[in-house]
Amino acid sequence: MGLFPTKVLAAREQVRGARQRVRMLPARPAWFSLPRRVKPRALTAFTRQLATLVEAGLPLLRGLRLLHEQEEDRTLKKAIGDLAMAVETGSSFAEAVSLQPRIFNNLYLNMVKAGEIGGALEVTLGRLAEFVEKAQKIKGKVKAALFYPCAVLLIASAIMAILMIYVVPKFKLVFDGLMNGIRMPAFSLFVFGISDVIRLHALASLGLVGTAIGAIILVLRTDSGRAAFDRFKLKIPLLGPVFRKVAVARFARTLGTLTENGVPILQALTIVKETAGNVLIGRIISNVHENVKQGEPMAPTLRSSGVFPVVVAGMVDVGEQTGALPEMLMKVADNYDEEVDNATSAMTSLLEPIMIVILAIIVGSIVLAMFLPIIVIMEGLGEESRS
Repeated sequence: MGLFPTKVLAAREQVRGARQRVRMLPARPAWFSLPRRVKPRALTAFTRQLATLVEAGLPLLRGLRLLHEQEEDRTLKKAIGDLAMAVETGSSFAEAVSLQPRIFNNLYLNMVKAGEIGGALEVTLGRLAEFVEKAQKIKGKVKAALFYPCAVLLIASAIMAILMIYVVPKFKLVFDGLMNGIRMPAFSLFVFGISDVIRLHALASLGLVGTAIGAIILVLRTDSGRAAFDRFKLKIPLLGPVFRKVAVARFARTLGTLTENGVPILQALTIVKETAGNVLIGRIISNVHENVKQGEPMAPTLRSSGVFPVVVAGMVDVGEQTGALPEMLMKVADNYDEEVDNATSAMTSLLEPIMIVILAIIVGSIVLAMFLPIIVIMEGLGEESRS
């Protein structure tokens, strides 16, 4: 700051008051501003740049100031400014990070804490950036695999709405004037009935759909509902294996990254449970935590879980016996990341023809319902001409 101290005195109360003021900075009234999330890409860039600056010998505070000046994301810019102020008032970097729980999760906090204690903060920050990048890469692959079927379903819904609201009713009016007492085919009556319900009771139908969606959301917010949904995700055809591989890869990479940076195994398992993203996986990790707490290895619990493959449990067992658990977990994570990539590619290739066939069946059924009355009318005209 360009100041030269002439006398240094203990000022514990002043420092404590300054730290309390820093802790009060993030607190704002709920009405003041809506909370904004920091994009993982921006957080990854900040972490990697800070690791580079610290590794180059730049003081931590100066590095935070530089990154604060160049940051474009307003939420992250304010968070970096708060970090710099907390460090400037005497807090450690881990303490400063703990003041921003909405941006830096427990995984980030504990790895920073372990890096500071071990004197390898730049290495820890680099591994953190790599972890976030790979996690986002896997998440992006799964989203890309789900984009195609969701887009096809949306297009199919739009086509059905247009046919049922505008096209089918016009055909019904024409057929009512041409049937002349001839009985309408049952399948056509069924389609016309669905069209009338959608057209005449559109608001009620939308309300019913909205109520159903709201009920599903409320159920998913309960512990039992979320557990049932997470169990269903792991068993659903086509998508289930992908979700399972993603969960295994996340577990292995998170636990491997934490243990590799010196975080105690019990604390690491607690963090992995919080970041599992699946209630069923979280319960399994909780059982692993209890067994490890009693002095037992992790591998037997993973093997008997029914979720983690036997190969993963075997590699964890080898890692525990040889003292190379972090290396084994990172190998498992790399392997399953590759399997997720292959599975998403195969699933996308398989979903394309399936969705096309489903769309063809839906549209073809409506077209068939329109042609059946024409066939009946032609048969009736043929019988009249013969008579």
